[in-house]
Formats: sequence, C-alpha cells, structure tokens
Amino acid sequence: MKRDRGHAPDIADFERMAREAFAQLPENFRAHCHDVVIQVQDFPDVEVMQTMRLQSPFDILGLYHGRGEPYEPVNQITHYPDMIYLYRRPMLAYWHGVEDTLEEIVAHVLVHEIGHHFGLSDDDMHMIEGENDD
Repeated sequence: MKRDRGHAPDIADFERMAREAFAQLPENFRAHCHDVVIQVQDFPDVEVMQTMRLQSPFDILGLYHGRGEPYEPVNQITHYPDMIYLYRRPMLAYWHGVEDTLEEIVAHVLVHEIGHHFGLSDDDMHMIEGENDD
C-alpha cells in the first residue's frame, strides 16, 4: 500500500491484507491453519500488555494465542480457537519508518505468528529468516 499520509488504513483494510497474505501461502501450510482465527485490533489489550510486560502498546505488532499444532491433543473435544492478533496502530507506526509496503509488513507479521502456531520460537524464526537472507 502506498504511503498516504492523509489516510491511515482502517481495520477492514488490514483484514483484507491479512486475507490476501494468507491466500498466498502454500495450500499444505494453510491446511494446518484451518481453525486459526485472525483478528485485527488497534492495540493489544491491558491483559496482553501486562502478561507480555510491554512498556508501550507499540512494542508488539502481532500475537499468537493458542496451543499450536505440535501441542493439539488428539482426543480433546472442545477448546478455544487458536488466535492470531494483528495490531494495526503499531504496524502503522512501524511502516512509517521503513521502506517495506504495508502489505509486506502485514504478511511478515502474519507468517511469524503462524510460525508460533507450528511451535516455532522467535529464535527459530529469526534463524530461518537469517538463512533465507543469504
């Protein structure tokens, strides 16, 4: 999305970007995410702020909340859905200072949080990203 200083993309715009980014993922990858709910919010809530010990609501771009693929019990009948939260205002602030498009940022954060769904740590993902930068 081009930088339009007069119009900040709203939550519906972010939801569209997230759907488009998700649709670009390989089918076998998406198939393992069929129960994951993606939600866009302006900021993390107070509970997330406290749990994550964040100094500012701008300190986090996205969050995965759930059990994840490696931890799903086979015989569990009901559970809360796995959630990916994308935080609009922190992403907009981040976008302001980088050359990446907003779509690239949304896609990167979404893939990062899906990585948590698959049981990858932040360190695992940084290592994978570092290997792909070569």
